[in-house]
Amino acid sequence: MAEVQTASDDPLFARTLLRIFGMCFAITLIDGFDTGAIGFIAPSLLSEWHLQRAALGPVLSAALLGLACGAVLAGPISDRFGRRLPLIGSVLVIGLGALSSAYARDLWQLTTLRFVTGIGLGGALPNTVTIMSEFSPNSRRATLTNLMCCGFPLGTALGGFFSAWLIPRSGWQSVFLVGGVAPLVLSLLLYRALPESLRYKPANEYTAEMTQAKLVGTAVNPTKGKVLARRYQPSATDRQIGIRVVLSRSYIIGSFMLWIAFFMGLIIFYGSVNWMPVLLRQAGLDPERAMLVSTLFPLGGIGAVLSGLFMDRFIAARVIAVCYALTAVSIYFIGQTVGNIEWLVMVVFTAGVLMNTSQASMPALAAGFYPTEGRATGVAWMLGIGRFGGIAGSFLVAELTRLNFSFEGVFAVLATAGIGSCTALIALQWSHR
Repeated sequence: MAEVQTASDDPLFARTLLRIFGMCFAITLIDGFDTGAIGFIAPSLLSEWHLQRAALGPVLSAALLGLACGAVLAGPISDRFGRRLPLIGSVLVIGLGALSSAYARDLWQLTTLRFVTGIGLGGALPNTVTIMSEFSPNSRRATLTNLMCCGFPLGTALGGFFSAWLIPRSGWQSVFLVGGVAPLVLSLLLYRALPESLRYKPANEYTAEMTQAKLVGTAVNPTKGKVLARRYQPSATDRQIGIRVVLSRSYIIGSFMLWIAFFMGLIIFYGSVNWMPVLLRQAGLDPERAMLVSTLFPLGGIGAVLSGLFMDRFIAARVIAVCYALTAVSIYFIGQTVGNIEWLVMVVFTAGVLMNTSQASMPALAAGFYPTEGRATGVAWMLGIGRFGGIAGSFLVAELTRLNFSFEGVFAVLATAGIGSCTALIALQWSHR
């Protein structure tokens, strides 16, 4: 793949890379908006549909279950048939699912439509990460991939700001209308402008020189080109693609550690994002202030850029493990500061920076861990299996509130998941040292 790296380092390729980055960032932005939307409309559902808090568990988790299913299916499909069309299809499903959710008449309909939306969300993010990683130069891969992944927490934060403004004026349905129209428009742009992955094509259809000629505009000798146009004939080793790579002897321990780390991290993320507005209102904050404070948590994803720089220079697993350890400490202190609004704002934002830095860095870690033949599956399965952590986080907090855990107790329990993620990444680094 040396020729592929030469193509991605070519100055003429910078404009193509910038265009691809912009489209991938938009996808993660929409992904974050639509994933987090249900948490911000939850208080409105409680009052409008006269629900108990525990009844929100299924609807809060439906999209996460869809995410898991979509990711598990999307990875092997992308490793076999390419990244581009599965990604465009996933964005289209997001738009249709979110738009339909705005017209749900009861909790069952909304739960079903959130599951459908989740399938699209689950297929979009791993393919976006894979394309961005495979177009990026090796020396900047983690930095660019992490920067792109910042779109997810930023989209979730924008969902909070939009919800705080839209819901009092147009109802909770308006949040889904915005979250549905945007991906439908984006899918048309992707169909016209998004190329196939730079590294996937040389391994499956073209040589690296032909891909470089197509994307950068360099000349290819016509006579030589006829030889290069022959379909790549994979060796016996190359035929081991997708899940066979992920579960092979060389990668299985690392795969399990990645799954555990991401699973534990999403227990914290979705347990906090989905329930913080409700918990803060229960702790005495007025609805608008509870919404705005909660929005600070996903906004903290900007720290992933700095993490990417460190990951490109040091051992990536160690960098993220430290972030998870600090996340556990900061999540614990959220529960200790609810009586002081100034401290609460600062601690929630700090916890958000650390939590989102850790989670946003995991796809780049997985993309660098697996070879091209299994990269999409490796990233997708980590994201998909990890999503069950999001489901567990939502139901965990629902059960803790049912058992009358205090605000402090809920966040003390969530903090232990950060220690689990840190331990898994230490084991990953040790096993592949």
